[in-house]
Amino acid sequence: MRYEFRVEGQEARTLAKGFPELDHVTVWGQTLLYGPVIDEAHLYGLLARFRSLRLRVVEMRQLPD
Repeated sequence: MRYEFRVEGQEARTLAKGFPELDHVTVWGQTLLYGPVIDEAHLYGLLARFRSLRLRVVEMRQLPD
């Protein structure tokens, strides 16, 4: 599975360190992170990391394979 997470703000350094398994790009004042998610446990782990870093996920969606 591949997912995309849209995060409010341009936190490139924080995201690169906190989410090394995901690629990221900054667009219109938001940061998009995208990449493979192994399973449901991995997905919930990613969401917990966003929360612990106080990052607001504006949108999350599964990408087509």
